[in-house]
Amino acid sequence: MTLWGRDGIGRRLLLAWVALAALAGLGGCAHQAGQDPAASAADAAPAAGDSDLRRRARIRLELAANYLQMGQTEVALEEVRQAIATDPGYADAYHLRGLVYMAMGDLQGAEDSLRRAQSMRPNDPDIMHNYGWLQCQRQQYEQANQLFERALAVPNYAARSKTLMSQGLCFQRAGRVDQAEKTLLRAYEIDAGNPVVGYHLASILLARGEAKRAQFYIRRVNNGEFANAESLWLGVKVERALGDSVAMRQLGEQLLKRFPDARETHAYERGAFND
Repeated sequence: MTLWGRDGIGRRLLLAWVALAALAGLGGCAHQAGQDPAASAADAAPAAGDSDLRRRARIRLELAANYLQMGQTEVALEEVRQAIATDPGYADAYHLRGLVYMAMGDLQGAEDSLRRAQSMRPNDPDIMHNYGWLQCQRQQYEQANQLFERALAVPNYAARSKTLMSQGLCFQRAGRVDQAEKTLLRAYEIDAGNPVVGYHLASILLARGEAKRAQFYIRRVNNGEFANAESLWLGVKVERALGDSVAMRQLGEQLLKRFPDARETHAYERGAFND
């Protein structure tokens, strides 16, 4: 089950976006379900102008990114080590090593690797984004915000919605709720279908007592393919705040049917609406 709340967002965000971003940066193709990661890497076309060492390191790195996306972090780390041994000057390898360490919970290893990658490519917005997200995990909120702002300032940066989302979540963690809302709204303007943004906007608005506005965002999440136990439970609480018992019951029935063992379902059964 995908988690979007405060406790689960770090690792899930990492595996959901970062491996894909790393693959895109390498010019590779994301791992498809049921496909052998080794075959995926072997099929990737080498970039024009690459040296033989760089091509070999690139294949290793594409393997590592695929394994990271699958959650096989130890295997991913070994592939990254092989890439660095083959081509020690490859900034992407240190970047991806930082992401693997972050997924493993080794924040110091991630810091060392991402700092090294940034020193090699100081104006890379993807590196700045991921370094900013690491600083957020370390509760270094001001440093995180500076890195997000630097990434957003890069002309033609294609992943602005991703960085605005992460910046908004980091503001929320730091207790800067007004800035979190404003930043998440900017992300929503770019990517209204992003369920993480919709969920967290609804959560902020409900906590502020703006249940009607929260309803707009959480209903869009729950009416889509990415609804999960957390979003349904938040929907229940929003409808309760609005006094809509029919909508509450419908969402509760979905919780019971689709996620019978979830913590949120048990809370619903107990009537623990303030948990």
